[in-house]
Amino acid sequence: MLATTFARRCAEAMFELARENGKLEEWRSELTEIAKLATDPEIVAFAENTKIPLHSKLELLRERLTGISQLPLNLAYFLIARGRFRELEQVVQAYGRLLDEQYGIKHAEVVTAIPLSETERENIKKYLESVTGGEVVLNLKVDPNIIGGFIARVDSSLIDGSIRTRLQALKKTLAGAGR
Repeated sequence: MLATTFARRCAEAMFELARENGKLEEWRSELTEIAKLATDPEIVAFAENTKIPLHSKLELLRERLTGISQLPLNLAYFLIARGRFRELEQVVQAYGRLLDEQYGIKHAEVVTAIPLSETERENIKKYLESVTGGEVVLNLKVDPNIIGGFIARVDSSLIDGSIRTRLQALKKTLAGAGR
């Protein structure tokens, strides 16, 4: 799921605060812990119910999130106050991407016609790492329409090694040869 502009801005603010405080990794785990609450439909419904007083919502968070640093907790409070608690997962994902960028880790969306074996995943990962010159995290999707091969998106780069694209190119070549 792509992060909304609001979620990205929150993540960027948290990232800058974490960097200033030297807590980049610590806050990733704490934000992940907070985001677990945002996946519970009952808690989200409670947090976003406009009839429940804000102090009751914040008290629930304090009870559930003992041991969390104040600034990550403040983010959760802020999202509840804005009625956007359900976007916390997007904020955490955006924060994780910023942290990965900090460490030079790239994210690749890889589409294949069939699910890949562990060996095939590792081979594609190694190939993409050799192309990008850094560590790559794969996000795998299956789309039978590509027939075979794979399509990978890394940042703004597209690597299309699908059989469908090759067949379309061959079709154009053969159609042009008859002229």
